[in-house]
Amino acid sequence: MIHPIGDKTPSVHETAIVHPDSSILGDVEVGPHASVWPGAVLRGDYGAIRIGSGTSIQDNVVIHGVGAGTHVGANCIVGHLAFIEEAVVEDACQIGVGARVLNGVRMCTGSVAAAGSVILPGTVVPANMRAQGVPARIVDVQNPSRAEIEAAAKDYVVAAEGMAASLV
Repeated sequence: MIHPIGDKTPSVHETAIVHPDSSILGDVEVGPHASVWPGAVLRGDYGAIRIGSGTSIQDNVVIHGVGAGTHVGANCIVGHLAFIEEAVVEDACQIGVGARVLNGVRMCTGSVAAAGSVILPGTVVPANMRAQGVPARIVDVQNPSRAEIEAAAKDYVVAAEGMAASLV
């Protein structure tokens, strides 16, 4: 479902794929070839949400826009049950299943939030590094590499097209 909140109306690019069982509310932009899977909630009520080209927002993800907003770059994968609020996720990042990316976090290009991690407010995860644990600490990324993340993001574009075809 796609709904405005007050005078803030979502904008979904014509090539983006949004499952009807997801919710996109308020000041939200979903870019070209991005996908939003069942149960995901993108709520831009207290700040903007921007989703970049080719990014996959998977099942039951919650993204909240508050303050400076929440920005997820191009060719990212946001895994099932992840939560992102008032953070910047640059291009080709992977947010693992159940990860929590909190206010003021910056995930630099090619970085990874490991499954189940909690990245505390204000943390900067440098390019091509991984944040893992509770609370998260920064370690070298062994895998996935930036190239692997970008390849997987392309795979999700194709998978989303298959999903969309089955919904017709």
